[in-house]
Amino acid sequence: MPKSLPSVDQLTRALEVTRQIEKLQAELNSILGGNYKSVGKLPKAEKQGRKKREMSPEAKEKIAAAQRLRWARQKKAEKKG
Repeated sequence: MPKSLPSVDQLTRALEVTRQIEKLQAELNSILGGNYKSVGKLPKAEKQGRKKREMSPEAKEKIAAAQRLRWARQKKAEKKG
C-alpha cells in the first residue's frame, strides 16, 4: 500500500525546516571556519575511532584455505551439473 503524498502544509513546513538547517550550517561554518555539508562530519584531526585491527599471518592463511576449499567445492558442483 503506497503512502499518501505530503500535503501542501507539510511541504511548506519541510521547506522552512530545510532553510533553518541551511542557516545553522552556515553559522557552524563561520564558527569553525570550514565547509561542513552535513552535521556530524568533522575534520580528520577531530575524528575519533577504533584502530584498524591487524590479522596474524596464520589467521589470514586459515581464511584463505577455507576460501580455496569453498571454490573447489563450487567447481566440483559445477562439473557435476
